[in-house]
Amino acid sequence: MERHPGTKKVETGQVNMFVLDASVVIKWFTQEELTAKSLELRNNFVEGKIEIAVPDLLIYELANALRYNPHFQRDDVEKAIDSLYNMGIDIIVPLPGVMKSAIEMGFRYNITVYDAAYPALAQELGFTFVTADKAYSSLLLYRFLSDATRPARKMQAGMKTVSS
Repeated sequence: MERHPGTKKVETGQVNMFVLDASVVIKWFTQEELTAKSLELRNNFVEGKIEIAVPDLLIYELANALRYNPHFQRDDVEKAIDSLYNMGIDIIVPLPGVMKSAIEMGFRYNITVYDAAYPALAQELGFTFVTADKAYSSLLLYRFLSDATRPARKMQAGMKTVSS
């Protein structure tokens, strides 16, 4: 799915900028709890109302999750991944600063560096991290997918806020 013709990308510094993790993006391709909210974010992006960035790790996580979904064949997985590239989402290769933050968050919150890559990227970009994974609920600044339009929850003391 590409952006709607004539829509303009949101300029950096405006309020509606998000880093989505794989738990949100997979709902663009599967029917499960919170799929409607996830699709709303995707549609807002396509219409140019919000900006979305993801670490390149998301491509691997999404392809792997769909590969093991019994409802998807090889062509389905390839089409899903192609659609992400065609949408024009900013897919970002983490630079040393993001990796340093991800490692720090991994140790601080006892989570994998893979999982910490998403909020670390959001912190670096000044975007809001959105997840559908309830495991983040006591760990980091995030917006749970069901309330992505509400103010972000605060990180524990000592962590910079991403967006409010």
